[in-house]
Amino acid sequence: MSKRDYYDVLGVSKNATADELKKAYRKLAIKYHPDKNPGNSEAEEKFKEAAEAYEVLRDPQKKARYDQYGHAGMSGSAGFGGGGGGMSMDDIFSHFGDIFGGAFGGGFSGGFSSQGGRRTRVNRGSNLRVKVKLTLSEIAHGVEKKIKLKKYVPCEPCNGTGAERGSGKSTCTTCNGHGQVRQVTNTFLGQMQTTSTCPTCNGEGEIITNKCNACHGNGIVKGDDVVSIKIPAGVAEGMQLSVSGKGNAAARGGVPGDLLVQIVEEEHPELIRDENNLLYDLYISFIDAALGTSIEVPTIDSKARIKIAPGTQGGKVLRLKGKGIPDVNGYGRGDILVNVNIWTPKSLSKEESEMLEKLKDSPNFKPSPTSKDKSYFDRMREFFS
Repeated sequence: MSKRDYYDVLGVSKNATADELKKAYRKLAIKYHPDKNPGNSEAEEKFKEAAEAYEVLRDPQKKARYDQYGHAGMSGSAGFGGGGGGMSMDDIFSHFGDIFGGAFGGGFSGGFSSQGGRRTRVNRGSNLRVKVKLTLSEIAHGVEKKIKLKKYVPCEPCNGTGAERGSGKSTCTTCNGHGQVRQVTNTFLGQMQTTSTCPTCNGEGEIITNKCNACHGNGIVKGDDVVSIKIPAGVAEGMQLSVSGKGNAAARGGVPGDLLVQIVEEEHPELIRDENNLLYDLYISFIDAALGTSIEVPTIDSKARIKIAPGTQGGKVLRLKGKGIPDVNGYGRGDILVNVNIWTPKSLSKEESEMLEKLKDSPNFKPSPTSKDKSYFDRMREFFS
C-alpha cells in the first residue's frame, strides 16, 4: 500500500507555518492516541502516520527534501532525511510527547511509554552523523557500503541492563513503578493536578539494586560497530540517508538512535554532473570539424564512440540519451551532453601559416551562418528550458 502525501495526512497546505503544522498534528495525535482508542489497530496506524508526517514537515531540511523527492527521499534504509517510516510508539512519545500537553492523565510528557497504564520513561540513544564519499559509478548504480563506527554499544557484562549479573531491578517506591508523580495544589480556582517525572528513578519506574561495575549502571559503553548501508542509485551531494536504530545505544535497554549518513560526491576527472545529466567538454580540431570524424567520449563506466558530422560548428551539443544518472525516484534517467569546442591553435609554424593564408580567402572559409545555425543562447534555452 502506497503512503499518503504528508500534507494530506495532516490536512495542511504546502505553505503551512510551523504553528499550523503543530496544531494539525496535535489534533490528530489526540484523536488517535492509544489511550483514547485502546486495542484499535487502525487508530494506532493513523497515530503513527500523523507522527511520521509531522516528523518530516516540521524540519525545514527534511521538508525541502520531501517537497523535491517525495517519499523516496525520506524513509527506510534506502531513503533520506530520517522520515518516520520506522517510528515506534516509543519513538513518537519520546519525540513529541510534550505536544500533547495536559490532554492525557494531567500532563503527558515526552519520552514515556504507555504500557499497562504506566508512564515509564523510554531512554533514547543519540543520533550519529557520518559522511560517505561516492564515486560517479557508485551513484549511478547504487552501492552497499560498510561503515565502521565508534559509538555507544550495549554493555556485554550486564547485557545492557545496567545491573550486575544475578541482580535485578526493583520497583521504584516513590512512583510505584509509574515513572511519574502527581501533585495536587489548592488554588483560588480549586485543586490543580500536575504530573512530573519521578525524581528518584528519573522516570524509568525501576531502581537498579546492584549496578554493573563495567558500565556503572548505564547499560552502555564505548565500542565499535560495523553498519551496512544500501545506498540507492541517483543520490546527490548533500542528501542525507537515515538508518533507523544504528546510532548510539540507549541507556539500560532503551531505543537506540539513528545513523544519519550525508552523501558526498567525488569529482569525476572528465564528467560534470548537472542534476541527472552529465556534461562533457569535447575539443576537436577545426580540420576534424570541417571534414567530420568519429571520436570516443567518456561515459560513467567506459567510453562511447560518437560521430562528428562534416561542418560541425563550435558550441554544438550532442546528446547521448539515457547515459546519465538515474532519477532517485525511479523516473527515468538523465543524458550525457557533449559540448563540442573547436580548438584553435595557439601557435603556428611558418609552413602552417602559409597554408592557412592560402585558404583564408576561400569562400568556404568565410563565416556565413544561416537561420539553422542557432546562437549559443538559443542552444542553452533549448537544452535547459
